[in-house]
Amino acid sequence: GAMIACNVEGKMMTMRARFGRHAINFGAASETIGGQALEAVEVKDDEVMTTWVGIAGAGVGIAACLPQAPGVLRSEYPSEDDLKIGGARINHVRIVTPRYEKVCFGIDDTDTKQEGATWVTALKCAEACRIKGVEFLGMRLVQLNPAVPHKTTNCVCSALNFATRPGSTGPLCEFVRSFIEEHTFSNDTGIAVVRGIGTVEESPMHKTIKTEIVALEDTEREARRLGVEFLDRNGRKGRIGALGAVLWGNRGIEAAGLYGEHL
Repeated sequence: GAMIACNVEGKMMTMRARFGRHAINFGAASETIGGQALEAVEVKDDEVMTTWVGIAGAGVGIAACLPQAPGVLRSEYPSEDDLKIGGARINHVRIVTPRYEKVCFGIDDTDTKQEGATWVTALKCAEACRIKGVEFLGMRLVQLNPAVPHKTTNCVCSALNFATRPGSTGPLCEFVRSFIEEHTFSNDTGIAVVRGIGTVEESPMHKTIKTEIVALEDTEREARRLGVEFLDRNGRKGRIGALGAVLWGNRGIEAAGLYGEHL
């Protein structure tokens, strides 16, 4: 159907999809086996509409469970038959949710060898955020090059992912910057932010930031090319890890490993 890729990690399923309506293919699945598919994705004004198809037991998930999820504005069933859920039948449903923008923050160098931990500061920042229209999606730890000479211990940075309603991204950026700068133990703190989905997919820095020693000037040049903004006012080496965090913040659990390592 409309799905390009799907990743399941813990209790979260992340799908990447294309716009429009696309023919579905359940492969070997049939009415006796079951299956689910994302048939269409539309965005209109302030709403996102996803159309789902489910067969057999899997139809219960899309026709009965998804419509009850938090944040759903309304659910539309094409026919009376789609309200008959379960058993060896096909169900269709169109689910309408509010439109959000994805925002990823990269944070690094908030600690020293004597005190602090960047991942703790990052999590505290996410927990303290109470901005209306902002949903915290999760944190990703990103392992950078452990051979760099100037690091605290492991050379690991943190990425925070949020979903924001229109008008909430600006206040969120200001909150994250203020919180991190207020609670950092270091003078080298870096804070980067990138908006949207898939905006930093292709960059040679994906590899080099995990395998080589990267200069701050090269980091800032690549950030400008990718549209990554630095929120910190230090302009110090923490920006290297902050860029690394947003580069790897949405790439799966391999972000926590060495380059090429399969976890």
